[in-house]
Amino acid sequence: MNWSLFRMSIWTDRLRRRRSRGIIGFRFAAVLPLAIFVFLALSFLSTSADPADVVNGYTSSAYGSGSNFHRRSILVSKSDPLKPRLDQIWKQADDHKSLVSAYASYARKLKLENSKLVRVFAELSRDFTEFLTKPVYRALFDTDANSIDEPVLKILEKEVKERIKYTRQVTAEAKESFDNQLKIHKLKDTIFALNEQLTKAKKQGAFSSLIAAKSIPKSLHCLALRLMEERIAHPDKYSDVGNPPKPEIEDPNLYHYAIFSDNVVAASVVVNSAVKNTEEPSKHVFHVVTDKMNLGAMQVMFKMRDYGGAHIEVKAVEDYTFLNSSYVPVLKQLESAKLQQFYFDNRIENATKDTSNMKFRNPKYLSILNHLRFYLPEMYPKLHKILFLDDDIVVQKDLTGLWKIDMDGKVNGAVETCFGSFHRYAQYMNFSHPLIKAKFSPKACAWAYGMNFFDLDAWRREKCTEEYHYWQNLNENRTLWKLGTLPPGLITYYSTTKPLDKSWHVLGLGYNPNINMDEINNAAVVHFNGNMKPWLDIAIPQFRSLWTKFVDYENKYVQACNFGL
Repeated sequence: MNWSLFRMSIWTDRLRRRRSRGIIGFRFAAVLPLAIFVFLALSFLSTSADPADVVNGYTSSAYGSGSNFHRRSILVSKSDPLKPRLDQIWKQADDHKSLVSAYASYARKLKLENSKLVRVFAELSRDFTEFLTKPVYRALFDTDANSIDEPVLKILEKEVKERIKYTRQVTAEAKESFDNQLKIHKLKDTIFALNEQLTKAKKQGAFSSLIAAKSIPKSLHCLALRLMEERIAHPDKYSDVGNPPKPEIEDPNLYHYAIFSDNVVAASVVVNSAVKNTEEPSKHVFHVVTDKMNLGAMQVMFKMRDYGGAHIEVKAVEDYTFLNSSYVPVLKQLESAKLQQFYFDNRIENATKDTSNMKFRNPKYLSILNHLRFYLPEMYPKLHKILFLDDDIVVQKDLTGLWKIDMDGKVNGAVETCFGSFHRYAQYMNFSHPLIKAKFSPKACAWAYGMNFFDLDAWRREKCTEEYHYWQNLNENRTLWKLGTLPPGLITYYSTTKPLDKSWHVLGLGYNPNINMDEINNAAVVHFNGNMKPWLDIAIPQFRSLWTKFVDYENKYVQACNFGL
């Protein structure tokens, strides 16, 4: 302090001499008092600070490393009353204890149990708890304000500062990790929400696709009505009642085809394409079976055209009187209230409940038209061989070569569809069921329906219809396979199927736009299996012309209904 006064006296003396000489200007004289005041204030503060306090406030922490300097709080000023000072120290310690406890809890929520951060925060929280419960410090709160031991208070303050410093250092370092974990957590929530939306969209898309695939186009509905109107207007012209059947219909020496359909145009395309690709149409007999509602339209459609002299028989499924619920398991099962609810309950939650197997909820899979293929020997008792054709196929080559194939005593001639692990029996049947597991191999190769050549004599010998009845009855509750005709077909002809060359039957034109055109052009039969049928607006454009070129656009009713436009 003496050194400061000495310096001030020298400075004042110099100023007095300069003023007497007239060197100082008016502006400098105005600033002088302010400068003297600031200088005196700084000198006073520099001499009044307690070095021990400074050291106590800025020593390096025993809990961590880093800068040795902290901003000094007013709470640690020596002039503060001891009781408020103690309360403030205690509050800061308790607040930081709550902070580390919160960080530890959130770290556990983010599934960081194996993280170092969880252990660090847990230890910090435990250390704060043990520190604040020390008897020597608890005693400070049990005394009155005038009896507080100041040295103990200083020790308390120092230890609290050290812990707070380390706590802030750890939380600062952990902030980035917690931010990343929070981002990951939010990202997981977002992904989950998007998956939920995707699942819902898939269900709605599958349901919409099913509606689009199974709906009847306006032009097709119009055509059926116009043909039926013609049938009603001229009953004698189109009725076969009272007429003896043509001998060719039952002649086993001719080439016989079975077509089961309720689609007038589709059935006519099958017949037309087969006739146009054969050299002798008069040797070919087509057995078309439909339901009672479409019988009249189908009769008119096939009688309005000659079809090159081919023989065409049109009948309703009701004409085969042996096909009743006492004999046919499918018809018996349709009488079940539970099955009727499964198929015909129109509530939206039922329609979209099982997206992966939604297509099997279509009642067509229990339609007797679909299951007629298992009764061919009884429907045509005088025939030895017959070719079954689906109504969504197009014939591109002469098929008479199939009758020349040696069937080796097998019942069913079909093209196999397996490749790698795909289209194996395991995909079509429930191999967790003991009956299925004991009887069949999950790796057995599946084959395709759509074009199947049947040896009816071998069928009768192997009693395939009885085998089909046995398994269909066991599957009343759909525990052996999902509904449809392919799984029971794979079971019925398990050891009696002869693989045909793949060029006889190319599949996938109703769902796969990437089929090689050379493969399609070399095929005897192309199959529009899938939802994108060629008579629908959703048909695959590059394949549609393969089907439309066999539509009878010269038919006046086809023209009137603007079919294909």
